Amino acid sequence: MGRASWPRLAPAVDDRRMGVLSEQAAVRRLWDRFGFGAAPGDLTRPFDETLDRLLGAPAGGGTAPPELPVTTKPPKDDQQARKTANKQRAAQEKQLAAWWLDRMVTTQGADVTAERMTWFWHGHFATSAQKVKVPALMLKQNQTFRQRGLGSFTDLARTLVVDPAMILWLDGDDNTTGAANENLAREFMELFSLGVGHYSETDVREAARALTGWTVNRATGATKLVPKRHDDGPEEILGERAQFSAESFVDHVLERPESAPFVVGRLWFRLVSSTPPDKDTLDGLVGAYGTNRDIRAVLRAVAGTSAFRDDRTTLVKQPVEWLAGLLRAAGLRPSTLDDGVSTKLYQGLVALGQVPFRPPSVGGWPAGAAFLTTAAGLTRLRIAQLVAKTADLSTVSGKDPVEAVRVLLSVDAFSDRTRAALGKVAANPAQVTALAACAPEYVVSG
Repeated sequence: MGRASWPRLAPAVDDRRMGVLSEQAAVRRLWDRFGFGAAPGDLTRPFDETLDRLLGAPAGGGTAPPELPVTTKPPKDDQQARKTANKQRAAQEKQLAAWWLDRMVTTQGADVTAERMTWFWHGHFATSAQKVKVPALMLKQNQTFRQRGLGSFTDLARTLVVDPAMILWLDGDDNTTGAANENLAREFMELFSLGVGHYSETDVREAARALTGWTVNRATGATKLVPKRHDDGPEEILGERAQFSAESFVDHVLERPESAPFVVGRLWFRLVSSTPPDKDTLDGLVGAYGTNRDIRAVLRAVAGTSAFRDDRTTLVKQPVEWLAGLLRAAGLRPSTLDDGVSTKLYQGLVALGQVPFRPPSVGGWPAGAAFLTTAAGLTRLRIAQLVAKTADLSTVSGKDPVEAVRVLLSVDAFSDRTRAALGKVAANPAQVTALAACAPEYVVSG
């Protein structure tokens, strides 16, 4: 279908009553924010029951991870070996991305929340295969996010500060006594735990000393502390002088009063709204986080805030979230798709600027309007056309295809402008589905 045959969608006008979401819309929002969108049948349970289901103990479902060997660097002077290694690494990265997308699409209940939080932490502790260059280590970090992402932030942070992919990503391998590398220490405080302005350059230098000596065994992928490379201190960090280990450094930083609001604020920013919570709401979320730094408790508290039920609280779906949700709604499992379709979906994410395991920087991916450019809109349309062409859309027919596609995609309501645009292609299930998937009401999670 040529691009010119598709009607242009005007920006939606939100003509819903301003106020509290309906029960079903609130349930839909739970699936959007704590998962990757609703699949058929997911909106039949009430809000509280759905919340309990999503925040329960994961059952460990989903596609098993691929078996990836830890690869070693080929000799610099062996060009053929380097080319072969690069091709193998690229193939493994694509395999990993496809496997993870499959889990996002197919897991249910608490398992899909575990995947959503794995995705969140991947953006928070952003680590890229582009520099790490060992897909097996990226997978190991991914599994850490999945296993610990709904538990204690303390446990997660302690693990990540000595994670092999993180050490390679932030040059921890070069951090040795007498020549401390500050990258990991700086980013841990600035981006992972405290935020800008809550530490000094002296704190960075001293924290780097505390983290010296951790190395990655590239043959096994394991990390270890090499005593002769470690500065045994003492160091003075954030006003305290001690012989800090990696673990005690993490604990000390997380005990700072700025840390809890920062971590809770990042969760709010990605799962609720780009508008910060008011003081009372923030205080309540910090209280739920508590001394155990309980992520699951924060999510439950988030769902109980008035902002979570406010129909004006919107988020632009990131490309991966959008695609995973569309595949869930369409009933398509990535691992069963034709290789040509899978490749085109991967290329589409590349064009949209968001590929799993390849964040652009340690700051992660942008949010909001960064993914609403004209070029992104055209790419989304091409991806949506491909999905719609592949899916069984027998339900998008009958007397009111526009209403049928609204139900399929779990959109609360289309604006009059969107409904009119969709009506022009309503006779073609693939066209109306693809266009609806690119409509503002679907691209933006209301």
